[in-house]
Amino acid sequence: MRKSLNILRNSLRLTFQELKVNKLRTALSLIGVAFGIFCIIGVLTTVGSFERNLQNEIKTLGSNTIYIDKWEYGGGPDKPFWKFRARPSMKYEEAALIKERSQLLLDVGFLMRSSTNISYKDDVIQNASTYGIVESQMIIQPLSFDAGRYISQPEFNSGSPVALIGYDNAEKLYGDASRALGKTFEVKGKKVTIVGIIKKEGKNFIGWDYDNCIMLPYKFCKQIIQDDYANPVLIAKGKEGVTTAALSDELEGIMRQIRRLGPTQEDNFSLNSVEAFSEAVSGLFKTVNIVGGLIGVISLIVGMFGIANIMFVTVKERTAVIGLKKAVGAKSASILFEFLLEATILCFLGGIIGLFLVYILSLVLSGPLNFPVYISLPLIITTFFICLLVGILSGIFPASRAAKMNPVVAIRSK
Repeated sequence: MRKSLNILRNSLRLTFQELKVNKLRTALSLIGVAFGIFCIIGVLTTVGSFERNLQNEIKTLGSNTIYIDKWEYGGGPDKPFWKFRARPSMKYEEAALIKERSQLLLDVGFLMRSSTNISYKDDVIQNASTYGIVESQMIIQPLSFDAGRYISQPEFNSGSPVALIGYDNAEKLYGDASRALGKTFEVKGKKVTIVGIIKKEGKNFIGWDYDNCIMLPYKFCKQIIQDDYANPVLIAKGKEGVTTAALSDELEGIMRQIRRLGPTQEDNFSLNSVEAFSEAVSGLFKTVNIVGGLIGVISLIVGMFGIANIMFVTVKERTAVIGLKKAVGAKSASILFEFLLEATILCFLGGIIGLFLVYILSLVLSGPLNFPVYISLPLIITTFFICLLVGILSGIFPASRAAKMNPVVAIRSK
């Protein structure tokens, strides 16, 4: 055991001496490995973080939830734009009919989506996201409040001019979001009282623009925005334990009944499952990961050949030293281990530099671009495993050549 530790200690000392003496050679070796690690881990980290952020935003659309719309969110060449545009829009009355006939629904809501200008005194917000909602919205997609409350049942029933306001909009209009509660703003000539301030959610790419929105009772919202021009959609949420497939099948039958479609007529609506959307996003990112991984592998292979070439040069330079070591009793395994260790250390140093570059990338994305990046422990472990593998593969042939040298021939080569 002590002998093995001595060999390891001496091998490490010699390795670092060689790296220190041949700085240019070491730097050239590290560049290839560092760039390869940066490509692989950088792509996996960025894409994984992007997917994680998107999936978190998809969750805000609701779990076990189906959006019934005239548009099919997947799209594609076999689904022309004009075909969907010609479909009838979703109707407020259809929500009640669906709830009445469904056995699998927890609840169903109706939603209008548009953009309007809102103002308070001299302050104006252009194109604020405007949602016309119904009572069940809180059940389907629960909201968190920084202050205030949800719209009450009587306010929904009467179409009262009240609103929930996003945190950023509240700050823009009133300076401090907490001051917005109970205040009024104007939208299309009508004064609206704020009853709730939605908790700040942060930037997102899809889903609800909570921070920059206003939410109005549907019966009030339709007074200022026409349904057909507000992208109306029905949102259906299944009961606990009900599968998305079962819910989708039931909703398709109910919608066909409501719209009185004959057996030969195709659907004039689309059922867009949140789970299906999530799976499609995961599939897309798997492809991106594979492509990014291939680019990184190619870079690593280039770096691996670079290290192998440098290790062959190192073996050539130290041929006489290898001969002397073997002449005084060094075993071939010790020589083999020494050069493998040197190649592996080079790869580890390159991997550390690559991880540092990934960290710099994460700071850039998380800072100015406000895009959260997650460098996970499994990815760090993967980095060192890759470095170990590359080090062994790039060093095995030069190390084997050194280990097989005849000590007499090696000493005479000096």
